[in-house]
Amino acid sequence: MLLYYLDLAGVAVFAASGVIAARDRGLDAFGLLVVAAVTAIGGGTLRDLLLDRHPIFWISDSWYVIVIIAAAALTVAYLRFWPAPRTPLLVADALGLGLFALSGAQVAEAAQCPPLIVILLGTMTGVTGGVLRDVLTAQVPLILRREIYATAAVSGIAVYLGLGAFGVAQPIALAVGMLVVVILRLLAVRRDLHLPALGRA
Repeated sequence: MLLYYLDLAGVAVFAASGVIAARDRGLDAFGLLVVAAVTAIGGGTLRDLLLDRHPIFWISDSWYVIVIIAAAALTVAYLRFWPAPRTPLLVADALGLGLFALSGAQVAEAAQCPPLIVILLGTMTGVTGGVLRDVLTAQVPLILRREIYATAAVSGIAVYLGLGAFGVAQPIALAVGMLVVVILRLLAVRRDLHLPALGRA
């Protein structure tokens, strides 16, 4: 049950990040809501489609849609009076990335996917919403900007699977995996760390 509520919290954070990314793009209220929704549930939707899980998670549980609408509305109201809070949003985004990546990995595990596919689907769950958000708001997607973002998700899921292989209890392995994702992402932001570029200087 705790994981479910954390999942809803992650949806709210990603929906808010979608509104913030789209706020200066001249979109109307419906456009902002579309970007918020795509950011919040895009990764999980793609994961469910690839795994042939029906109904899609947010269709079977309307609370996801309710949380998206509420988070988008509250973010719009907040931005009318105050600037977007950069540091709290970055922390929340890192937490959301860790939560979505590991929850996606668990879904793939439950579908009896091999470890490599678990890592791919978990990472996809964590980053796809942000990619779609950036595409819709005419920005270069974050994972294509040498950012340690997808890499953090891959590392956290790999740690989770490794701990599980050594017999560590799943709740502990899950918590450690999420912590790895969050720490790597926040360290990358704080210290301005980037992946090395390939090609000509």
